[in-house]
Amino acid sequence: MSGGEVAGILVAVFWAILVSFLAVALARLAQTLRATTKLVADVTDQAVPLLADASTAVRSAQTQIERVDAIASDVQEVTSNASALSTTVASTFGGPLVKVAAFGYGVRRAVSGRREDAPARTESARTEPAKAPGRTVIVGRTVPGTRRARRTRGKKD
Repeated sequence: MSGGEVAGILVAVFWAILVSFLAVALARLAQTLRATTKLVADVTDQAVPLLADASTAVRSAQTQIERVDAIASDVQEVTSNASALSTTVASTFGGPLVKVAAFGYGVRRAVSGRREDAPARTESARTEPAKAPGRTVIVGRTVPGTRRARRTRGKKD
C-alpha cells in the first residue's frame, strides 16, 4: 500500500466517523423535536379551556363592576340627600335647640345657686357640720376646694 492509499483510507474512516456522529446528532434532534411537538400539543389542549374560563371570569367581573358602579352612584346620591337633610335640620332646629339648652343650663345654675344660698330649715341640718369643699383637677394637678373658690369668686359667668 502506498502513502496515497493509506491517506485515502484514513480520510474515508474519519469521514465515516463524522457521518456517524452527525447521524446520531440528527436522530437525537428528531427525538427532541417530537417531544417538543407533543408538549406544545398538550399545552394547547390545556390552554384553550383555560382561556375560555378566563374569558368567562373577565365577563363576570365586568358585570360585577357595573353593578358596583350603580351601587356607588346610589350611595353618592343618598349621601348628598343626607347632607342636604342634615343642613336643613341644623338650620331649622339648631338655633332654637341651642337656646333651649342655654336656658336649661341657666335654670340649673340658678336653682343650684339658690339651694346653696338658702338657710338650713331643719334641726338636723343645723347640727351637721358643713361639708368640706371638693377638689378639682386643673391642667393635670389637684387643687383644694378653698383655693378653687378663691379663683372663681372674681370671675363672672
